[in-house]
Amino acid sequence: MNAINYVDWFRHSSPYIHAHRGKTFVLMLSGEAIADAHFANTVHDIALLHSLGVRLVLVHGARPQAEQRLQARGLETRLHHDLRVTSSEILECVIEAVGSLRTEIEARFSMGLANTPMHGARIRLCSGNFVTARPVGVLDGVDMGHTGELRRVDHEGIRRLLDLNQIVLLSNLGFSPTGEVFNLSVEEVATQAAIALKADKLILFGSAAGIHDSQGELRSELLAETAARLVHQYLARMDDPEQPYSETACLLEAAATACQQGVPRCHLISYQVDGALLTELFTRDGQGTMVVSHSYEQVRPASIEDVGGILELIAPLEEKGILVRRSRERLESEIEQFTVVERDGAIIGCAALYPFADEAIGELACVAIDSSYRGGQRGDRLLAAIEDQARAQGLQRLFVLTTRTAHWFVERGFAAGELDQLPQEKKALYNFQRNSKVFFKALT
Repeated sequence: MNAINYVDWFRHSSPYIHAHRGKTFVLMLSGEAIADAHFANTVHDIALLHSLGVRLVLVHGARPQAEQRLQARGLETRLHHDLRVTSSEILECVIEAVGSLRTEIEARFSMGLANTPMHGARIRLCSGNFVTARPVGVLDGVDMGHTGELRRVDHEGIRRLLDLNQIVLLSNLGFSPTGEVFNLSVEEVATQAAIALKADKLILFGSAAGIHDSQGELRSELLAETAARLVHQYLARMDDPEQPYSETACLLEAAATACQQGVPRCHLISYQVDGALLTELFTRDGQGTMVVSHSYEQVRPASIEDVGGILELIAPLEEKGILVRRSRERLESEIEQFTVVERDGAIIGCAALYPFADEAIGELACVAIDSSYRGGQRGDRLLAAIEDQARAQGLQRLFVLTTRTAHWFVERGFAAGELDQLPQEKKALYNFQRNSKVFFKALT
């Protein structure tokens, strides 16, 4: 990356740095994520988040590490309803694996060597008995042993440690008031911790980089109800031995549950992609799939605060002669005519409606979509919003003047017209040097 690209990237990441400061994130790291070759870099990225003022709770699992110990002892395991039946011998292996991983994680965060990303870092990790659990008991005739389900997360105790600028470390173990230890699902602990803490984000590390559609394209955003529906599709495959209940379904279920119970955003990213955490949090498109209760991309009326974003959006199109140049002063005076597409605080689309009420017609102008976000029907959503506004104002037709994008408007119901059909006021201002073509659309 050259200096110019670096400066450009840093400027574009600065809004996210500001937005994340002081927020609470819960990060779920499976045992597979800890065993991955990129884990050292993941620790460095988590340390960077901490240095930027993000309040962090880490929840780690230990499935593969426990499996290794079980195999070494020759112990057979049994799954029932996708839960491990935990005997006393198996619980010993799980406790050993969790203890070993806790030590490894603490050691990683204690690094302060020169020439490493954590040089000079003084990070404190704190863990404890913050998770209260109870036994699952007998499930469909099967005694689940020391397999547990979560009862409560001590969110007040965790918050006190976060207030002291510490990172809180939780595991997949829970404890009962009688001193028993239970083997829990790491996904359940992470989800319930995020809900109890009213966390701003739940970040789930998996092997896959989010959710892909049937064409193999990454879905950058999923509504929680869609995520829940996908979980049911995975669950329907459980009776098929060739299609077992997958990691993806577990993560989707965790994200959907968290969103439905108040966590604004959940992210599914890959621990196999170096830097996925930073890319997901500090770039507009991210690296994985974000699950949300409501879309974070919206079409809305513009305000005076949007002037800078609109100017930045339309500048490249003005340079190419596609749009007529607008000064900041003109844009500020006409901002009430504009509608914008906002994505995570950035303006990625705009359009304006100039009504000519006496002739019941309106001009659609300054239609622009950021080149990185063309597709996804954003232009159609903008046009629909403008048409709704025009109807609300009693207008019966729209017209547009264009030099380069006639086909787009024709595909959306506009038909070529003559200059004489323009409103008198607009006809008097027509720029013959641009020689724009005029198109009309009736509003039904």
